[in-house]
Amino acid sequence: MKRKAQALASMEPIFENRGASIMGPRNIPLENENPDQLISPSTDAGTIPNLKFSFSAARNRLAEGGWAREITVRELPVAKTMAGVNMRLTPGGIREMHWHKEAEWGFMLAGRARITAIDPEGRNFIDDVGVGDLWNFPKGIPHSIQGLEEGCEFLLVFDDGHFSENETFLLSDWFVHTPKEVLAKNFGVSESAFAKVPKDVEHSRWIFAGNVPGPISKDAVKSPKGEIPVKYSYRLSSQKPIKVEGGEVRIVDSKNFPAATTIAAALVEINPGCIRELHWHPNEDEWQYFISGKGRMTVFASGGRARTFNYQGGDVGYVPFAMGHYVENIGDEPLRFLEVFRSSYFADISLNQWMALTPPELVQAHLNIDKQTLAALRKDKPVIASPKRKS
Repeated sequence: MKRKAQALASMEPIFENRGASIMGPRNIPLENENPDQLISPSTDAGTIPNLKFSFSAARNRLAEGGWAREITVRELPVAKTMAGVNMRLTPGGIREMHWHKEAEWGFMLAGRARITAIDPEGRNFIDDVGVGDLWNFPKGIPHSIQGLEEGCEFLLVFDDGHFSENETFLLSDWFVHTPKEVLAKNFGVSESAFAKVPKDVEHSRWIFAGNVPGPISKDAVKSPKGEIPVKYSYRLSSQKPIKVEGGEVRIVDSKNFPAATTIAAALVEINPGCIRELHWHPNEDEWQYFISGKGRMTVFASGGRARTFNYQGGDVGYVPFAMGHYVENIGDEPLRFLEVFRSSYFADISLNQWMALTPPELVQAHLNIDKQTLAALRKDKPVIASPKRKS
């Protein structure tokens, strides 16, 4: 914004006749990443909880086969409905066979992986997923993830903000905490068969090194019950986007990805200078993951309260239920991010469309806007708004 150009050049909290220089200690790199916190817009007001946390500030748990870091309600207290994990697997690296109480929705950021699962009927599933692909494992469904030749990095979203990657049900952990005589009875073998079961699960399993698996045709195990009828993976990158002048959007929920009954999402790409229009969501809180670019978001919380945050790749944002907001691309490259919801369906309400589909005299009575502005309102949903072209 032009109103901040001079202030941002020196990065002092001064704008026009407001503010003063910082005389005490400061973290300049952090200030540079959050200019709208340092020099808050005059339209911001009141108290709103923190709506941003970066994976760069999260504890990273390292293992021989990769690493993982998480943002849960413990890191971002407002995010009670969803939690996120950023995970990396080396070539052949294995995220141990496990399950958890929450559904898992995955988005591949880089590389490729092989995923497996079974359902309660004994039907199994196996697939290779690449950049832009999704997967969803319903709660309680056992599964695994293994890096292929190039390794991989991905985002996981869970439908409970209290989830922790450190507290899942691990295959090896259960074996360690079950008497060998019970294991022998269960599997119909001798106790000696379990003499080499890993005991230091914390350091030797969870994520561990493995060999790159061969072709999926040779790796797949045929189940007498057949394959899982509802596929747990989805090629979001192959989905035709909704293209608008300022960018594009791909929406995925239970209508086109039936396995995802508790998580819906939109992959949004905004061109420089454009905005994800002013809107809100009538069904759930919004959990965001920024993939690339630089953006700012202002959240309107009613009661005269509003607050602006800055985001870049690797940041997580959050918008509490029904709060109005917009996301603006303030960089010189496309801004790409995910909007994620704990819901079976995606839904948003456009401020522009609402006003256009309301009697104009009523709108004019509220805002004192002229007829030319009323005529510019759109009865369709803009989704992404572009700057007005100069005539």
